[in-house]
Amino acid sequence: MANAQHIPRRPAHRQISPAPARFIIGRNRRGGWVVHDRQGLVGGLFRNEAAALHFAAEECNHNPADICHAPEGAILELDGFATIFSNLH
Repeated sequence: MANAQHIPRRPAHRQISPAPARFIIGRNRRGGWVVHDRQGLVGGLFRNEAAALHFAAEECNHNPADICHAPEGAILELDGFATIFSNLH
């Protein structure tokens, strides 16, 4: 087999990095709680953190891997939603 080529094999168990959470929860400039959907399908502005968490949990069938908090000090805004829908839930 003088013409045979050695083709490196891929490892059988390749580590796959977890997908980022779908929903990010944080605060906007006014102190309201924002739920931001990475898919851009839903989102909201909420009076408190519990309401924001409840909304996100309902949207992702209570899968905790789909919800994360924004880093400390980060400001979240609802692109376009915040000015159109100003009433809080």
